[in-house]
Amino acid sequence: MNRTTIQKADMTKYLAPLFGLFVASAGSFQAAEPPTSSPRPIPLTRPEMKQLLEEMKARTPRIPLPEITEDEKAKLGERGMSYEGRLRHHYMPAGSAGGFGGGGAGERDPAMTLDTAFKVELFWIVCRANNCQYCQGHQESKLLRAGLKEDDIAALDGDWSGFSPKDRSAFAFARKITYQPHLVGDADIKGLKEHFTEVQILEMLMSVAGNNAINRWKEGLGVPQSAGGGGFGNAKGAEPAPEKHTYLTPTSAKYAGTVSKVAPLQLDEQGKPTGRTVSTRPPLEPKAEVEAALQAARVRTPRLPLVSDDKARAAMPDDFAKDAALPQWAGLMANFTSGKARIAGQLNADDKGDLKPLLKAQVAWIIARQDRAWYAAADAQTRLKKLGQTDDQIDALDGDWTGFTETDRALFTVAKKLGTSPVVLTDDDVALALKLAGPKTIVQLVSFVTVRASFGRITEAAGLQAGK
Repeated sequence: MNRTTIQKADMTKYLAPLFGLFVASAGSFQAAEPPTSSPRPIPLTRPEMKQLLEEMKARTPRIPLPEITEDEKAKLGERGMSYEGRLRHHYMPAGSAGGFGGGGAGERDPAMTLDTAFKVELFWIVCRANNCQYCQGHQESKLLRAGLKEDDIAALDGDWSGFSPKDRSAFAFARKITYQPHLVGDADIKGLKEHFTEVQILEMLMSVAGNNAINRWKEGLGVPQSAGGGGFGNAKGAEPAPEKHTYLTPTSAKYAGTVSKVAPLQLDEQGKPTGRTVSTRPPLEPKAEVEAALQAARVRTPRLPLVSDDKARAAMPDDFAKDAALPQWAGLMANFTSGKARIAGQLNADDKGDLKPLLKAQVAWIIARQDRAWYAAADAQTRLKKLGQTDDQIDALDGDWTGFTETDRALFTVAKKLGTSPVVLTDDDVALALKLAGPKTIVQLVSFVTVRASFGRITEAAGLQAGK
């Protein structure tokens, strides 16, 4: 494949908003009211995907904004006047940033050695699995800018035979941890070790988990596709850029009719793929099995390397108590020089902001249970018990939620669907929660979901010991 280094992009504009499935599955989603809208369809082929990318430029955002004032224009400036910039200004805490998906990711970390274009290919796969058109379009633009041709990008979706075994192993991992994180285990990490060092696997894991976080922010809030393709330019050498950007470029006959092998597809009665949205999570386990899984996670050996306690403690924020126990995930993050910012982002997401601590802990549990992220589930369980929640109250989060208020149920629905797979969250799901809880709560909830979805993927794939 023709890979050249992508010119450095300002990734902070994506990461700054982050604070800190077949449909018939028995693990059904419980909503406060039955939604009337349907999730967006999944495009089956590359021409269909391009068409949807183009149509999403006219998407209606899910979160309303107040009228722009002259003071706001002066304070935010031209760049801050974007939809997302104004969302952050009105509804997010000052200085908020992502945890595992955010802080420090916009800087070049010397400990990170994977090729940038390769990581963009992984991001493309994540977007296709999540049906996130906003991010999908940007990765298209970046790959073209890197020197990949149309057929090179098309092959990511339908034919991996031209890629190396090393690339194919990474592509498969990116799709699996995006769409089926509950199935990731020892064999997946072992397979990657045939081609990558442990630190490279961790870098890949962090990158893909961060991609999943970004997808959830964009999809959760309904951010419209960028009219100019994300500002990354056209194919390398195709200067000057055309006056009007379009995704509706020709697709070769080789790939025009190829059905995606990355997007999660549901088959009809005749076994043909449809564009219906899907989610493949099994029913939640009963309490005894949950406790057994948590206990097994408490005694397992991590799959990926941790730094020494001294190095991890040096990466903690200045206000972290000197005698406080170090969370094991901090030892994972501290493998990188950007770890200090990422650790601070995760702690901020968990402990700061306007969302009530109980709601955060409940949402953290709901997301972790869907992903079978046992380290994250143990963390959420500890938080819930510190807040005075009983075992029965925690167990109720795995049930039908009838004992909770209408507002709680609406918020849980948004968190559960968005955390599990962005493809199944509907406009009506968000609209109901917005009506009941208001825009600030919804924006901060979406941001928190992005961080916890990333947290669960990283800590579980790394096999961290629950409770540490």
